[in-house]
Amino acid sequence: MITHALQGRGIQSDIQRQATMKAPALTAGIALHGGNQVRLVMKPAPINTGIVFIRTDITDRDNRIEVRPDTVTKVRQCTTIGNAAGVQVATIEHLMAALSAVGVDNLFIEIDGAELPALDGSSEPFLKLIEQVGILSQASPRRYIKVLKSIEVNLGEAYARIDPAPRLHLDVTIDFAEQVIGRQRIEIEPDVKSFRQRLASARTFARAHEVVALREAGFSKGGSYDNAIVVDGDKVLNPGGLRYSDEFVRHKALDLLGDMYVAGPLLGRVTSVRAGHALNHQLLLALFADKDAWCFVNLSTNRDELPIFEPVSVLEEAV
Repeated sequence: MITHALQGRGIQSDIQRQATMKAPALTAGIALHGGNQVRLVMKPAPINTGIVFIRTDITDRDNRIEVRPDTVTKVRQCTTIGNAAGVQVATIEHLMAALSAVGVDNLFIEIDGAELPALDGSSEPFLKLIEQVGILSQASPRRYIKVLKSIEVNLGEAYARIDPAPRLHLDVTIDFAEQVIGRQRIEIEPDVKSFRQRLASARTFARAHEVVALREAGFSKGGSYDNAIVVDGDKVLNPGGLRYSDEFVRHKALDLLGDMYVAGPLLGRVTSVRAGHALNHQLLLALFADKDAWCFVNLSTNRDELPIFEPVSVLEEAV
């Protein structure tokens, strides 16, 4: 059996089958952009549910938002999803990255505000919540998106590309004028072990000269040294400094993983150069716009061979 395992924590998800969490898990904190206190509860969900956010503070209209590429409504500074009733949830990418790494397919996420709590600005607090309750393998095959041909999107010098590959592989490059950031690159196949060791604790970051403008535009109202790295010229202003010398590119890879998981589990190589949430989303839209560029598959194994792909047209009914 092929598994994703959190070594030493008793957590694993069979990558051939759908999975949910074993029990509810709660957290609360300040929203990075909104600045308000929010409460979030993750709850187990049946097979074929997908990831569904539920705005518990809204009772006069549809308060459920399914996570899909076509429910993404905004991609400035973060990834925001919404429904036809105008209900939205912002900054989902850090939690989505953690769910991708541990292989959770089905989850209800109740939240009493319009944005997820920032916590420490990384995915690590979400990962620890999942570690505490564990993962439940469900009695239905997991459906993957297999990339069949290369797709690329560009914006000036920035671009994002996805190519066929037998498993998810991320290749991320950033290039900033600030010497403390500079040009950084990371490659990773983000199973749960590598995610936990290399990406989960990498924090979001901002440049000091951008913070005032961001706040005037309605962003970063809850930002602080407790939930973001702040760079001023060639200095990191956070008293504790960096967690890694290349924490910046690690966080960009974390964001990319979360943004890609909006579509579900992918089998492909994603290359990102100077890209952000907008190009990440455009890449997904371009991929799904070309019906010859992808297909759904179930992943299976036998005793003697590497994983093979079995095309499927319809998901099995829930049991």
